Amino acid sequence: MDLIDLATLKDFLCGERDFLVRLLENPILLEHQSFTDLLRAVFHVTEELAYRDEVRNIPVTDRNHLANDIQRAYSLLVNQWLDYMKYLKSNYPFLFHLAMRTNPFDRTASITVS
Repeated sequence: MDLIDLATLKDFLCGERDFLVRLLENPILLEHQSFTDLLRAVFHVTEELAYRDEVRNIPVTDRNHLANDIQRAYSLLVNQWLDYMKYLKSNYPFLFHLAMRTNPFDRTASITVS
């Protein structure tokens, strides 16, 4: 949690709130319970941060609470990404290979085909 800049995360999530709402309004996405759970978790983190005027110097109890909320959203995000990668690999291998070369979880990922 010490590696997470809460102010930057707050600015990013609050700045993307309209986009998140549009995702929530999409009936096709809402048919997928796991994606809906992810959206709810991200909205929860967004609201938790938005209600706090200052997020840099918060009590340890708040920091721990936010850490749990962020961990929940991140875990759901990773699972969603992995499921999507399995889908791409089975159905669209060319898109899967691009996704692997731009993998956000691999710091050494490179768009260059090797």
